[in-house]
Amino acid sequence: MNWKILAIPVSVIPFVLIAVTFNISLDSLFAIGLLPFIGAALAMCCKLFTQGLKFNYLVKKFLGPVEANWKTISVRIGSEFVTSTTPSFVGGELARIMWLNKKGIPIGKASWVTIMEIVTEVLVAGTFALTAAAFSFLNGAYVIGIAIVAISLPVTGLWCTLFFLSSKRTFQIPSWATKLAKRSGRERIVNSLDKTNLWMKEICDMSRETLHNKQAKKAFAVSVIISAFTWGFYGLSFMIIANNAGYVIDFFHSLMAAMASNAIGNLPITIGGSGLTEFAIWAYLGHLNTLTFEAAKNSLQWNVVIGWRIATYHVGLVISWIFLMKIVYPGIKNTKTV
Repeated sequence: MNWKILAIPVSVIPFVLIAVTFNISLDSLFAIGLLPFIGAALAMCCKLFTQGLKFNYLVKKFLGPVEANWKTISVRIGSEFVTSTTPSFVGGELARIMWLNKKGIPIGKASWVTIMEIVTEVLVAGTFALTAAAFSFLNGAYVIGIAIVAISLPVTGLWCTLFFLSSKRTFQIPSWATKLAKRSGRERIVNSLDKTNLWMKEICDMSRETLHNKQAKKAFAVSVIISAFTWGFYGLSFMIIANNAGYVIDFFHSLMAAMASNAIGNLPITIGGSGLTEFAIWAYLGHLNTLTFEAAKNSLQWNVVIGWRIATYHVGLVISWIFLMKIVYPGIKNTKTV
């Protein structure tokens, strides 16, 4: 856990590099204003809360009253710290699965519900990102448009394809890998492979049992709608910061810019997309393919980008860390596995 705390100072490094390169002073950063900063941070809080609402909704829908609503919502918020401190925003789902398992939910069912939550979020994020890419192409920003498509399309397609195929076939580790493990005589590896196969079988069984009924279809639709609101708050956060700092942008284009930056931030290069996210939103709104270094200084101001990133990413880290320490970890540590 301690290494994850390092994500906070590490994520500041891109800010320092940007500030030095583009001569950004603390005065220009503070010029954004306290109220817009708080407004953007509140929008981020709404994003975290709606993610919690969706997780709680799916848990109650498919697993029953596992825990009090506020605690299930808090677990989703807390797990976001893990997601935000890893490359490609992964890891938070494992914390949620472990928490559900400690509450007596079989690992396969816990995984299936968590995967459904992820798929709906990825589907909406991918749709918004690909729409942003389309606008990039229409405005001649081909470089950033191609980058968004190259990252978003495979991620969205893979998650959705595997999820829906799980109701038609049972995924297993290739038989040749299992045979090699048995020939090696290493019992620990064989047991791990057997547990993995059992886990995947439980997920696929859950898909076959639920995915084609009306209840599951309704839950999927509701989750997609909630996810749209979730990402909507993310787009709203940038609009609040930008408009109050002199950069006029409407909600739609703010949403497109935020989702473009989120897509680029998914590259497994930096922790939580640090550096990539900031560069992507600047590139999207500044038309990267037509900008020179000097012209960049006259486009979207970097103090807006940095202020928005602090209000959303770093404030979100602090909030989710508190929930992680107070709700998630105690729940995983103190409850016996059923």
